[in-house]
Amino acid sequence: MDLSTLKPAAGSVRKRKRLGRGVGSGRGGHSSTRGNKGQKSRTGNHRMPAWFEGGQMPLQRRVPKFGFTNRNRVVYRTLNLSQIRDFIAAKRLTSPITPGQLVEAGLARPKDRIKILGGGDLADAVQITAHACSRSAREKVEQAGGRIDHIATK
Repeated sequence: MDLSTLKPAAGSVRKRKRLGRGVGSGRGGHSSTRGNKGQKSRTGNHRMPAWFEGGQMPLQRRVPKFGFTNRNRVVYRTLNLSQIRDFIAAKRLTSPITPGQLVEAGLARPKDRIKILGGGDLADAVQITAHACSRSAREKVEQAGGRIDHIATK
């Protein structure tokens, strides 16, 4: 066997159907699979943008718009103390808790900013490093004998 004797498997290669080549081509003689009439059946249809809707009012103009979206909004991944407590009990987190540890435990993503919230209670003294925390979370952690450190962000 050599390269000159290789052939594709039987039935795996088929001739392509050629559009617009008459009734005998097997693809509808007069319409060439484009349906009947209209702009999309004509030549040059590929130049029409995908969002074009004919004479109809475009979607982006039909949908009501109001309010304000702040581009500089800071989005935090929030974690309650109860979640942290459960992960400590399951031995998936150990003090000091850092954002890297939270990512490894699956509680956050690498680029997330983390905010600790005061939902639930902590029994153990834990040191937590996060981007932000609520007042109740700070009080509960300090009451348990731990502390929360802030990460400086831009």
